[in-house]
Amino acid sequence: MKSLKVVQSTFDAIAEEIHSDQSPVGIDAKKTHIIILDKLLQLEERLKQIEAKLEAKDD
Repeated sequence: MKSLKVVQSTFDAIAEEIHSDQSPVGIDAKKTHIIILDKLLQLEERLKQIEAKLEAKDD
């Protein structure tokens, strides 16, 4: 699936950021979830801004 492909340098940077030697699965789950939630909150805010602009345009 093309939309799921990640540039190798981006992949490596993310992998390095969430890696944990102390975790049995090799990643820091808490840090990973925080990053995901932060990105979702950023997307939500951007969508709100876009929706507000579209509503203002319709008026």
